[in-house]
Amino acid sequence: MNETEGVRPTPRSRRASRSAREAVPDDEPIDLRSDTVTVPTPEMRKAMAGAEVADDVLDRDPTLRALEERVAGLLGAADALWTPTGTMANIIALMSHLSRGQSFLAPQGAHVLDFELGTAAWLAGGMPRPLPHDGGPGKVTASAVRRAAVDDGFYASLRPALLCLENTHNSAGGTITAPEEHASVAAAARAARLAVHLDGARLWNAAVALGVPPGALTVGADTVSVCLSKGLGAPVGSVVAGSAEFVEQARRLRKMLGGGVRQGGVLGAAGLVALDQADRLAEDHALATTLATGLRERGWRVREPQTNIVLLDVADLRGTIAAFADAGVRAGAIAGKLRLMTHRDVAEKHVTAALNRIGEVGPSSTGSPGGPPAQFPRVG
Repeated sequence: MNETEGVRPTPRSRRASRSAREAVPDDEPIDLRSDTVTVPTPEMRKAMAGAEVADDVLDRDPTLRALEERVAGLLGAADALWTPTGTMANIIALMSHLSRGQSFLAPQGAHVLDFELGTAAWLAGGMPRPLPHDGGPGKVTASAVRRAAVDDGFYASLRPALLCLENTHNSAGGTITAPEEHASVAAAARAARLAVHLDGARLWNAAVALGVPPGALTVGADTVSVCLSKGLGAPVGSVVAGSAEFVEQARRLRKMLGGGVRQGGVLGAAGLVALDQADRLAEDHALATTLATGLRERGWRVREPQTNIVLLDVADLRGTIAAFADAGVRAGAIAGKLRLMTHRDVAEKHVTAALNRIGEVGPSSTGSPGGPPAQFPRVG
């Protein structure tokens, strides 16, 4: 795929600093579990209500088609297809690339490995082979791909056919793969006769953080999936992109998986609005940095975020999440870490309130796993 113009970074709006002066009510929970908890904006709801629609299974819905063409252009692809979910977008790509008796490579902890209920093996027929993060958190190197892609020629051996990459890498903490890193790894895969699929559920975050168009991050990929309902804040939907031939096959696979929709433009309209607002992801990244800094100042062991995901190392994961919830801060977990995520419905005032509610780390909040329950002061 080729580079193309797309989302650009933008300075933080004045809205956040203004909202910081407003107090968050004590009984209002602050939801930092995921960037999927956002609700449609008034602009999205208006666009959905007025969307031009048709039966997408029979005639192609015009609004969905406009969304697909726009995303294809942003990603540097020939065509694209809307799907209800990111998992469906990924499995469609994997089903098109894999056959029984083949394996696929992916960085350890990738979404296609750990969070899609084994559909890569169950439906696509490919045996997963996790690769260690030898290029940094969430990243693999070209040399690691070359080593793993070797086919020993024995007829009973699994034959690698596909490399799946993820940008940003969710379970590694929203880490970014830069264009030159991605291109190097993709080139190594293609030289080894592997197809390349990029799970770009949060590719928009990577593009905004790096200040590059999304197409700069898809070079060398045969297929790319992107999500509209995470950082972009649409209520539903992902898009999978690739060649015209791939999309023709993907449409049949989507139907096989039950993903054919009728007047889907009602949902696609929200996706078009979400793309218009992609620049504001820079605000989420800035707030994640503020949150991480504040937690570190209070004694918590925090990884420096690259985008909108903040990971904490705690001794008692379940206990700490429960304690956060009791204090009015909803958190999640991933890869054995406590995860906090900033998103469109979180302003500076919410981050300030969350830090005040969490407070300083207690004596048993960090340390070796299996220790006593985490403790920290609760404010208010």
